[in-house]
Parts: sequence; structure tokens; C-alpha cells
Amino acid sequence: MGIDQLLAEARAGLERVTPAQAAEAIAAGAVLVDIRSESQRAQDGLVPGAVFIQRNVLEWRCDPGSPWHDERVSDPGRRLIVMCDEGFQSSLAAALLKRIGLTLATDLDGGLQAWRAAGLPVERA
Repeated sequence: MGIDQLLAEARAGLERVTPAQAAEAIAAGAVLVDIRSESQRAQDGLVPGAVFIQRNVLEWRCDPGSPWHDERVSDPGRRLIVMCDEGFQSSLAAALLKRIGLTLATDLDGGLQAWRAAGLPVERA
């Protein structure tokens, strides 16, 4: 299986959200999880209120049964919206979160770049 097929399968199981839908969901209690690298955050800025979790520890922080879980992102009843730079890595990550029991997990279609293009708030790092 190639990456394109893997990405398509991941996205088939997600209800991806637009930046406007993400902003509405966040206002209603969803958590935006920023998995971008530190250099990307420094270069492109931060979404106010987003929770920053490095991609390499995401599943451990989100798994409610993990001794390393983070209360902000490990409640199976809370909607998580994973955000990367352009919406590719976040699709794969959100699909894995669903597999570990976070059935409300999804990702931001187009990532931070789409968020910024939609005119939504971004702060300097």
C-alpha cells in the first residue's frame, strides 16, 4: 500500500472540518491539537488556545489508559481536531486516535495554512 492509499483510507473514516467549522467546534468545547514542529510554529505562528503536542507522543498523551495521558486531550467524549501545516499528517494522526478509542477525533482540512487563509486568528510564536 502506498501513502496515497493510506491517506485516502484514513480520511474515509474522518469527518474532516473546514477552518470555519473548526472555529465553531472550538467555541463549543472541542480542542484543537497542534502537532506541527517547533520550527513551523515559530515560522507561521500559533492558533490561540490550541494545545501543542509533539507528533511523536500524540497517542500516549491522548490515550486515556496511558500513564502519560494529558487530561486536556484524553477524554473520549470530547471532540479533538488535529492540526498540522497543510492537513496531511493530521489526517493520519486523527485516524490513529480514532483507533485508540477517541471516536470524536478528526482533523482540520488544509491545516494551519487553510486556517490562516480563512482569516482566522494566528499569533506570533
